[in-house]
Amino acid sequence: MRATATTVLAALTLCLGASWAGPGRAGAAARPSHQAAGPAAVSMETQRFAAWVIASGDSYAMPFVVIDKKNAAISVYYPDGRLRGGGPVLLGLAKGDDSVPGIGQRKLSTIRPEERTTPAGRFVGSLGNDLGARNVVWVDYDAGISLHRVVTSNPKERRLQRLATSSTRDKRISYGCVNVPVAFYDKVVEPTFTGTSGVIYILPEVRSMKAVFPAYDAHKAGD
Repeated sequence: MRATATTVLAALTLCLGASWAGPGRAGAAARPSHQAAGPAAVSMETQRFAAWVIASGDSYAMPFVVIDKKNAAISVYYPDGRLRGGGPVLLGLAKGDDSVPGIGQRKLSTIRPEERTTPAGRFVGSLGNDLGARNVVWVDYDAGISLHRVVTSNPKERRLQRLATSSTRDKRISYGCVNVPVAFYDKVVEPTFTGTSGVIYILPEVRSMKAVFPAYDAHKAGD
């Protein structure tokens, strides 16, 4: 979660406005490469979704990220659909696909366990700072949701150990932000968003794909 930073919000608002100028067609774009990179394999649902993103031009020729909450995994793609890297993630403690209204303005101590959700949807993200020099990728600034290096300030949470296990249940610990291994953030996430914005797709775990992404059609991706 974040502290209020008006300048970052203003910059992100500009990014959002610019990114929605128009997608154009991506008919000549390459289909995604689905070779797994990192300890988490790319699920079939992620593969279909990434193929649809390219076929439909929904990423507006920007790099994009697909976060698969059901499998607690992230896949990062180049603008043309090639897989740049993938791995495990830590997610919000509670299952759910929506953020509680106004949660980004509340103190962490007031947020109940059942409110600690990672929202599903399509977000335009960009690099920013959360209280100083700690780089993050803002996903939903108003809700205080970001993609960042794993937080290890509370040893009792055992976040590093959770990332290393194969259990998706172990991956539910955060207030809603998406935590990734430090090396993955440094080598894959940060370079992907350096000098550009990117589209972050967070797949639902409770609602249907159609409810969250009305235009999504796996068959149009060539399945």
